[in-house]
Amino acid sequence: MSETMRAISQDEFGGPEVLREVELPRPEPGPSQVLIRVHAAGVNPTDWKHRAQQLFLGKPPYVLGWDVSGVVEAVGTGVTLHKPGDEVFGMLPYPHGVGSHAEYVTGPARAFVRKPSGVDHVQAGAIPLAALTAWQALVDTANLQAGQRVLIHAAAGGVGHLAVQIAKARGAHVIGTASAGKHEFLRGLGADELIDYREVDFADAVSDVDVVLDTIAGDYRSRSLRTLRPGGLLVSILPYAKEELVAEAESLGVRAELLLVEADQAGMRAIADLVESGQLRAEIAGTFPLSDAAEAHALGETGRTTGKLVLTAR
Repeated sequence: MSETMRAISQDEFGGPEVLREVELPRPEPGPSQVLIRVHAAGVNPTDWKHRAQQLFLGKPPYVLGWDVSGVVEAVGTGVTLHKPGDEVFGMLPYPHGVGSHAEYVTGPARAFVRKPSGVDHVQAGAIPLAALTAWQALVDTANLQAGQRVLIHAAAGGVGHLAVQIAKARGAHVIGTASAGKHEFLRGLGADELIDYREVDFADAVSDVDVVLDTIAGDYRSRSLRTLRPGGLLVSILPYAKEELVAEAESLGVRAELLLVEADQAGMRAIADLVESGQLRAEIAGTFPLSDAAEAHALGETGRTTGKLVLTAR
């Protein structure tokens, strides 16, 4: 095994052009960690946002990427869950466990679960961060139940299209916002009602909703609060301006929570079960070799993709 690896790094903030392929020392797993030979890693909006500006990670240089699907290469002291040769997938601890846009990455053993045998690494690499976000919002935070009505914004996006499937698996009635050209795709995932946000103000078309999954923020938040039934809950995955949002929600007799996704083995096991049973699958908007990471970032930033973008390291 080589002592170095290829990785995608950046020395400054900026557009996709700041990303470059570099040779770095291959990491070694510490106590309770595994070393994973990365086969595929999703590219998420948080990746290009961190590339462009200082958020949680401080200043570059750094290697981005939180999604991982690959093969355990080595294990650190105390690891009992995984052995070398195991195919696993999961999410590195967000935000500071970053680094999967590389040939190898280390992370906590309990951040990963066995990859379902029926899907390949590209599919598995697309799922963790976006699906965990949807799971932690809809299940852990909102406790979404069968028969409840849920409004999912940007329903054809990376988080949105997985959230639609998770909500349907819970037995919920799913309402999604998306451009008209994506409605057929979303119906295929089980969405019950669809709203073309370009033609219709969803706040006029929807009411008496139990849960809203906000993936957009801006004025969508205030408008979404008004679609909730009394006591209903809005969960936003864009965690800023919390005090103002909570205060506005309380004034309307509803609730609001702001969520940052976390690495979560229990959540990953539940997600793996849904994948294994055929109830959850990522739509792959495009795959790119590691060396073309900048191209993947540029496509993602258009905001027009359906599903997930994935980098392949093998």
